[in-house]
Amino acid sequence: MAIKRIGIIGSGIMGSGIAEVAASTGHTVVLRSRSIDSANAMLAGLQKSLARQVEKGRREQADADAIAARVTATADLADLADCDLVLESVVEDLNVKLALFRELDGIVKADAIIATNTSTLPVVEMAMATSRPGKVCGVHFFNPAPAMSLVEIVRPMTADDATIAEVTAFAQACGKDPVEVADRAGFIVNALLFPYLNNAVKLLENGIATRDDIDTAMKGGCNFPMGPLQLLDLVGLDTSVAILDALYDEFRDPNFSPAPRLRRMVTAGHLGRKSGIGFYDYRK
Repeated sequence: MAIKRIGIIGSGIMGSGIAEVAASTGHTVVLRSRSIDSANAMLAGLQKSLARQVEKGRREQADADAIAARVTATADLADLADCDLVLESVVEDLNVKLALFRELDGIVKADAIIATNTSTLPVVEMAMATSRPGKVCGVHFFNPAPAMSLVEIVRPMTADDATIAEVTAFAQACGKDPVEVADRAGFIVNALLFPYLNNAVKLLENGIATRDDIDTAMKGGCNFPMGPLQLLDLVGLDTSVAILDALYDEFRDPNFSPAPRLRRMVTAGHLGRKSGIGFYDYRK
């Protein structure tokens, strides 16, 4: 089955980013959010992104118009019934995702693939919440989806070979570089990345170096585009704690236990860029 019609669930930046990627490569996209206002806001954000690309000479106006025409917004899950692939990118809460997968299973066509964009949660549990565990897998895009080339294809032990082949071909058709990974918390990137980010916070809270010196050192010493504390602010400190908790729950490695300062900052509402303040202040 060639994947042509994509359903994307979630009103955050990942949902609109994946929609832009899919529509830009010829796929028809249905964007679903819980309210029509938030769904339309996602659509407006996608159109704004396309307008910026036209303004900068990266895309012709006719091309931008054609891409926007391939995307529709809805608040009704039933509008995803004819999709070949439904990809959810909702909050990183397993119970929320399980309820969504159960509902989707009764809506989408029998041969449709239901996938999750989770970065840490066990895909097999979502698969077993449906009557089609062989047609469930992870398709993990990275933020910002239009710019990041990697997609992790997560294979739970229940997934059919055909399902993995189809979503891999979809990622390639989107111009991405897919890698296949087993269904273990963190997959490849986050399993390697988050101990590093967590240890940067520990350096800070133990007074080993200042915020600015930690970030400067990792940019200058490792040629990273941003420092670890800047990256935590971009990811979101609440999201980062959730990822670390999931990693710790699976592996019981102390390296995955969130630094106390991270938890306190989340409690204080200092979530990074999304809240205006984290390790850095974005309210200025």
